[in-house]
Amino acid sequence: MEATDVDAVVRSDAALLEDDLAEFLGSLTAPARAAASVYDTALRRSLYEPVADAVGSRTGQQALPPTAATPGGRAPLRPSMVYWAYRNYRGFPGELAGDDMAAELAVVRRTAVAVRILLKAAVALDDIQDGSDVRYGEPALHTVHGTPLALNTGAWLIVSALRHAADPAVVDSLVHSVGDGFTGQAVDMSSRTALTRAELLAAPRAVRVGFWEETAALKTGTLFRMPLDAALAGLRVVEDDRLALDGAMRQLGLASQLFNDLTDFVPELGGADTHEDFDGLGNRVLLELLDGAPPEAEFKPYVFGHPRLERTLLALAEEAVALKRAAKDTVHGVCRSERSAAYFDVTIERKGHLVDRLLATVRQRSGL
Repeated sequence: MEATDVDAVVRSDAALLEDDLAEFLGSLTAPARAAASVYDTALRRSLYEPVADAVGSRTGQQALPPTAATPGGRAPLRPSMVYWAYRNYRGFPGELAGDDMAAELAVVRRTAVAVRILLKAAVALDDIQDGSDVRYGEPALHTVHGTPLALNTGAWLIVSALRHAADPAVVDSLVHSVGDGFTGQAVDMSSRTALTRAELLAAPRAVRVGFWEETAALKTGTLFRMPLDAALAGLRVVEDDRLALDGAMRQLGLASQLFNDLTDFVPELGGADTHEDFDGLGNRVLLELLDGAPPEAEFKPYVFGHPRLERTLLALAEEAVALKRAAKDTVHGVCRSERSAAYFDVTIERKGHLVDRLLATVRQRSGL
């Protein structure tokens, strides 16, 4: 199978997910179309419309551009790690056989929808917690519908996603991932409290970096781990592969969080959000440079005037690239075919290519 054929399978799987997602959303919001009473109208406004807005918003990940004469050719598509797992462990079109394949594909399809809904719920709740009014160029859900309704919508989507997943092993995996995500969010928010800030300011660099790594592994790593582990659970993949892939997703999560932290300092990639995330101590660049900072220091002028800033940016950009490459090597090690490896690369490089761009940009800026 040539690269173009792998791309066609990726697009076909992604288009199937979009169709399933639209059907899922339609089933959730069907009462809104028949609203007649005051109660029905209130329900539409307070739940179904916020749900439709939350699910319909962009995920923020680069989509595959529309391509004529391909599945979903008229709309951008977002590949799913759930379907990569299915292709890796069950095969590509023409390779699939057996009476269990239809049942397993049904589990995978439901899992992929559940994962997408959980990611949408996470966005809605995260924007409230971070006080973000805009998400990827669109108004955040709470700015449109208000914080109480956005909170309720996020919680309702979590319950609906878990119910939709249905398979007990998948649900168990998703519940663990949701718990990890909330745990990471809690620790991340604690970095904005006076007690944790004082402890981090007084801690040696190794402790600060350890704090960042554990938080990022839960908060951001979960976004990579959740789709894959849920799919592996549904497909009953052997434990050794699950552990290896879990480690790879942790590495991708750390690489992604490094990218996010570094773009606060790189306008070429950070855009309008550059220089905005200095209220807390969750930024890795800041944590690296805190040695010797006076307790009353204003972080923005302190870090931008630091003599080690450029070297720190370069070192962390190199670390992000190394983490991404190590993760890809691990995944390729469990890929059962070259087609599977190519499928994974197409899926992950939507954001992974930005990590490489970041390093090139930082090198050019620093001249180091």
